Amino acid sequence: MSTPHFLSNNLAQPPVLPPERWLAAFPQGQWGDWNRVSTAMRPGDLVWVSTGHVEWMDLVARLLQLQPGVRVAVLSASPDQTEGLRAINEGARAYCHLYAVPELLQEVAVVVAQGGLWVGPELLERIVAATRQLLERSPGAATQLPAPDLSALSSRELDVARAVAAGKSNREVAEQLFIAEGTVKAHLGAVFEKLGVRDRLQLVLRLSGQGGAGQATPSK
Repeated sequence: MSTPHFLSNNLAQPPVLPPERWLAAFPQGQWGDWNRVSTAMRPGDLVWVSTGHVEWMDLVARLLQLQPGVRVAVLSASPDQTEGLRAINEGARAYCHLYAVPELLQEVAVVVAQGGLWVGPELLERIVAATRQLLERSPGAATQLPAPDLSALSSRELDVARAVAAGKSNREVAEQLFIAEGTVKAHLGAVFEKLGVRDRLQLVLRLSGQGGAGQATPSK
């Protein structure tokens, strides 16, 4: 079983320490300075790095170089798209708010453990937009992408998939479709399984640029 680690620095000003919500999300988690984390982490473990570290990008790169099998999640007190792209470019598998609720942090850990990528909706849309632009500049690339088979999806699952592909959060999808947020999560889990994707980003990329997607007939 993988172990969550939080890279701290008591000597920094202000000190970089795991927030209470992280501690609540991962009561079995370990935290400490570079020496402690770098020696304790194992392949498959998830190391959380705060942008409170002045040299956080260098730390992410060093962690991945030291142990390529480890996964890194970057936490920011003031998330923005540019910083998020830097985190992903450095090899991080997740980028989210430093003070996210425990349930969200746990969800991030599950997605990353399954090989997925977690980013906020705005950054997700930016990545998707860049992908669409690439496909438009290289029309032949779109034909090389396997068209998604949406026939296995129910009409409600298809509604959820399309809303998520548009960059909406679970809460926004729930409000749009007049269903409970928990129901959205259930439908989304079924969509992931049926389409063979691991996270929201893969779902968006799977559905983007597919001209026939809108004409697919869902199962009832």
